[in-house]
Order: sequence, then structure tokens, then C-alpha cells
Amino acid sequence: MKIPYPAVLFDLDGTLTDPFEGIVRSAHHAFAALGLPAPSDAELRAWVGPPLRDSFLAHLGDPALADAGLARYRERYLALGAYENRPYPGIAALLAELRAAGVRLFVATSKIRQPTMGILEHFGLLGFFEAVAAPEPHHSAHKAEVIAELRPIVGADWARAVMVGDTTYDVEGARANGLPCIAVSYGYGERAALEAARPLAIVDSVAALREPLIAPR
Repeated sequence: MKIPYPAVLFDLDGTLTDPFEGIVRSAHHAFAALGLPAPSDAELRAWVGPPLRDSFLAHLGDPALADAGLARYRERYLALGAYENRPYPGIAALLAELRAAGVRLFVATSKIRQPTMGILEHFGLLGFFEAVAAPEPHHSAHKAEVIAELRPIVGADWARAVMVGDTTYDVEGARANGLPCIAVSYGYGERAALEAARPLAIVDSVAALREPLIAPR
């Protein structure tokens, strides 16, 4: 078996797991606590991917209010919302196959570390990954920064590594670090935006993701 990429970096939300239910319920909790109407579910889809404080700030326009909303969001999300989630069908099997083939696996996510680690452990995915890059609660890191954290750990394999993610943040963050990106359209990025970002490839399912990561036998 030929391995195209000795190291693969995965986004979490919209790539490994579908977090939408927990995000929506936690956002509704936050806006109710603020006494404000919540964004529509369609608007909240765009909150999956970028740093969450950026989304609160863009919607509310006031930094103090955004911080208050984020705090109320997290009080529910950390307790309940993180686990109102599900791995995409076939993800665990793909990760197992990649590991068995000798591929080094990593996670690079803008989600803060505590729920990231909890989600990966809860769904039995943590053991597949050599390292996880995720910001701490008071550091709203953008994707390029998060990806860069893994560079010294990946080491010499960085020259042949690839990022896998579902939004333009993943594509652009990978490019800023000299990495190609395979975009998945089953997550939360708009396909037209993904195409405009010019990733290495766009795949439409977990099953289709296998082909660029594991060459045919």
C-alpha cells in the first residue's frame, strides 16, 4: 500500500464529528440568558468552524456583550452541549485504517481544549491521535495559529503532511502553514466558498475521503 501523506491533520467540528445540536442548544441558552433573540439555525451553521468569540462579536457588535454571551454558552456547552454530538459514520474505521497503515494522525481545531479532549475521549477517537492542538479558553486562536502548533511535533513529515477540514478556515490555515488541504463538503462550509478557496480536493463523504488518503492497493 502506498501512503500519500505520512501525517494527516484533522479538523474536529464538521470533519470528525457533527456538533450542530449541542451548538444550537448552547447558543439558545446563551441568548436567552442575555435576554436577546438567538440567531436562526441557518445562521448558526456558520458558527461551526471559526473561533466562537468572533461569531458572538460579529452578531452582537459589542465586545463585553460577546464575552458575556460566550461565557453563558460555555456554561451549558461544557456540561451538556459537547456531547450532543456524533461522529460521522465511517470516521472511526477510516482513522483505524490510517493508523494501521502507519499514518500519523493529529487534530487541529479552533474549539477550546477541554471540550475537544472530552469529545474525542467520549466517542472513542482520542487514541487514534498522536497530538491535539486546540486553544485554551482565553485564547481565541485562529486556524493558522492552531495548525502551526503542530509543526514541531510533526517534524520532518511536515513537508508531506495534509490538512483535512470542512471550511475555508481550514483551507486558508493550512495554506498559511505550507500545507495542502482536502476539504470535505459533508460538514459546514459552503461548497461555493470551498471551491473558491482552491483546496487540493473536495470530497463529499467519509467514504470518498479514503481515496486521497490511502492510495489503492
